[in-house]
Amino acid sequence: MKQYLLLLIPVFLMVISCQDPEPRRPVSARTGSFIKESIDRNKKLLEAEEARIKTLIAADSLHHYQRSANGYWYTLEQPDSTTNYYPKENDLVKIAYEIRNLDSTLIYSKESIGEIEFKVDKEALFPGLRTGVKLLREGETALFYFPSAMAYGYHGDEDKIQTNTPLMTWVTLLEVTEKASDSIIQE
Repeated sequence: MKQYLLLLIPVFLMVISCQDPEPRRPVSARTGSFIKESIDRNKKLLEAEEARIKTLIAADSLHHYQRSANGYWYTLEQPDSTTNYYPKENDLVKIAYEIRNLDSTLIYSKESIGEIEFKVDKEALFPGLRTGVKLLREGETALFYFPSAMAYGYHGDEDKIQTNTPLMTWVTLLEVTEKASDSIIQE
């Protein structure tokens, strides 16, 4: 009897192991609802941030604000009419700036950031600052109101700026060095 039992165990194991594995079924089918919900949530967030910024702008009767094509607002604190040149892609610029939240709480001071020199549209700065510097002439200072999408967005800066924080930023364009022309010198 033991021999039959010992013989049946390997046969039983062979029968079980030769069966095709049953594929796992997905727990739930994916739909586009997550993306739609995310889009709706981001639209509501942007609307709330824009309403808050518009309230701050309406309360500031001393300045005239302009809305940029990129979705943020700015006003020139120190306009400079001595030059008509605005920075373009690849120009080398030097700026100083400070960052506050919309409650005017200082996040980063000009001293803690220092003066920054970079090529226009070529550096890893937050989107609003990258495009905002092109609205200034050398020597000008502007106050920008950036919705979180044009600031550090969903991730924040992983230090002092939290997730989805709209920013108030003062930027001074200290120096602009135009890119060298691409012309060929002929002798």
